[in-house]
Amino acid sequence: MSQHQVFVGVGSNIEREFHTRTAYQLLHQHFNNVVVSPVYECPALGFEGPGFYNWVAKFSTSMDIAAIYQLFKQLEAEYGRKDWYKKHCSRTMDLDLLCFDQVICQHPVVLPRAEILERAFVLKPLVDIAPNQIHPETGCTYQQLWQAFDQASQPIKPVVFEWSSPSA
Repeated sequence: MSQHQVFVGVGSNIEREFHTRTAYQLLHQHFNNVVVSPVYECPALGFEGPGFYNWVAKFSTSMDIAAIYQLFKQLEAEYGRKDWYKKHCSRTMDLDLLCFDQVICQHPVVLPRAEILERAFVLKPLVDIAPNQIHPETGCTYQQLWQAFDQASQPIKPVVFEWSSPSA
């Protein structure tokens, strides 16, 4: 069975330290070769609410896009995520499938995710763990995209975050 390279954006602004650690543990339980970016703090965008912790993970899996998407929705629900239909709201755990290999698709989820090109809290963590990875649509590396990004328009702040060892 072939292995796919997957990138996921993770965020939380409700009990954010707990949900960040929990998401980290869950990714290690379900996937192989998990690599994580630093954690960044950023303000809520599009609504009034507490700031977010955001980060990106890369991993390998033989699962297909639909199965990963369903797993993420299940995990979000188990940890109190509600109102998936609301784009701008507080979240306990947000698991966004960003890229799956170099696939470009509209269903079951839009890939690559548009926020890669629009949000500092997605693009910068991608640069941290995969600077030379090519964006499937633009043909540019994440490092090139970050250099062209208006970084001053969306301030993000690195958070000193000590990851605990994943449970066996």
